[in-house]
Amino acid sequence: MIVSYHGHSVVKIETKGKTILIDPFITGNDLTDLKVEDVKPDVIILTHAHGDHLGDTVELAKKHGALVIANFEVATYLSWKGLNTHGMSIGGAYEFDFGKVKMTQAFHGTGMMTENNEIIYGGMPAGILFMAEGKTVFHAGDTGLFSDMKLIGERHPIDLAFLPIGDNFTMGPEDAALAAEFLNAKEVVPIHFNTFPPIKQDPHAFVKMLKKNKGTVLEAGEAIEL
Repeated sequence: MIVSYHGHSVVKIETKGKTILIDPFITGNDLTDLKVEDVKPDVIILTHAHGDHLGDTVELAKKHGALVIANFEVATYLSWKGLNTHGMSIGGAYEFDFGKVKMTQAFHGTGMMTENNEIIYGGMPAGILFMAEGKTVFHAGDTGLFSDMKLIGERHPIDLAFLPIGDNFTMGPEDAALAAEFLNAKEVVPIHFNTFPPIKQDPHAFVKMLKKNKGTVLEAGEAIEL
């Protein structure tokens, strides 16, 4: 399994001949190395439907026939746009042919902003546990620190965790360092920082805060093989 980071919260997983994109925010993301015309996902997984996570989902899914996995409300909304979707809810898991996906809780906003200046309820935000080839990857999505991260780590030994550190909208570095300890992840990669002025952070300083976990700062396009 090859797991790569592509700026903001964009993560790509390549396993079993499939390409899975999590939160494909490409257009408008100055920190990504990806180009929409070059990306060919088989599967898209969304933690929630804010624009910097939903991103280019509709265009990519329509162009490549990708399956979109999201919470039930967002999956239903996207199905109305003609996408092939699979809806899930917090605590639920499903075994796909490319791996197992489980949704965990995340503490964050939920709304989808429309072009008509409306906010549509977007269901519960989530973290994503992805399990394949005997490995577990955790993408925390956008979230604050919560103590049940300990339970997530106890129930699911995590090989690689992607944790937001930007503060303002999510955990800051100090809380994310404690989250890494709660999750007991073997390796931790910081995400959701420096894309916008309110979330400017030093990822290397975050890694130095980690006491019990290996921390790795990935530049856009860099990968870890599990």
